[in-house]
Amino acid sequence: MPIPKLATLIGGLLLSKGGRRMAGRHAGKLALATLAFQLWEQRQAGKHPERPQAGKAHPRQRWSGRRV
Repeated sequence: MPIPKLATLIGGLLLSKGGRRMAGRHAGKLALATLAFQLWEQRQAGKHPERPQAGKAHPRQRWSGRRV
């Protein structure tokens, strides 16, 4: 299982002294934001299970504004 981008970001934040201080003050908010983001990602993946991988998708047609 790959490491989520958010976990990498928070891990990098904890490497600096100021980052650790900020994370200590806002630990609950960071935990809640991480949980909410993971839940959102799961729901997005559930909505479009047949969605092609990034980079392989066909570009969308631009909508001209005309109604047919």
